Amino acid sequence: MLILGIETATERVSVAIGNHEGVLAMFEVTRGRRHAETLTPAIEFVCQQADIKLAEISVIAVDVGPGLFTGMRVGLAAAKVMAQALGIGIIPLSSLDLLAHPVRHTEKLIASVIDARKGEVFYAFYRQTAAGLSRVMEPKTGTIDELLIALSERSQDTVCVGDGALRYRDEITLGYPVEFAEPSLAFPSSAALVQMAYARAVREDWVDPAAIQAMYLRQPDAEINWSTRHSGPGGAA
Repeated sequence: MLILGIETATERVSVAIGNHEGVLAMFEVTRGRRHAETLTPAIEFVCQQADIKLAEISVIAVDVGPGLFTGMRVGLAAAKVMAQALGIGIIPLSSLDLLAHPVRHTEKLIASVIDARKGEVFYAFYRQTAAGLSRVMEPKTGTIDELLIALSERSQDTVCVGDGALRYRDEITLGYPVEFAEPSLAFPSSAALVQMAYARAVREDWVDPAAIQAMYLRQPDAEINWSTRHSGPGGAA
């Protein structure tokens, strides 16, 4: 069973192909949000490297967010078009879950933190259990102060991972004693996407392409700007 993993929810574009043996080929690049221009060549590259045709793909795994609105839309649109053309399903995974995956072998609480811009972060907490990585707090959007309050309420040894953790490292360190994951783990990886999706693919636990939805957690900026312009005096209530 071959899985194509598409990761475009953050600054990085990451694409991988894998199966029961692990990741067969992977492409990653950070190019200033040029997701639309980069994704198709990236998919072609990993197919060539793995000597695989798109028609051989069994299922597509895609990061549904939270993250960059435009990036998420690029990845989701590509995944839907390919899945519908190939007649296969999609396995949706959260960028916060993907961030936690590489640091799962710890007894500490894991805090996945993604930079949401505008002074906010997307975050969720995880624990490694006998059954595997378990999310112990649902994804949220909030300020760094709100993140620190959530960490303080749990009062546990914590490792923070993600570009949001790195961007606000000083503020987090001043507010709560935590360990930080390596900077190389700041963005979700398509390798983790393929690895996490494989068990679900074996169970045929996938979703119809038409049913896939992005996990925004916050109203897209374009909608916020439109609402602002059309509210208040002279605008819609």
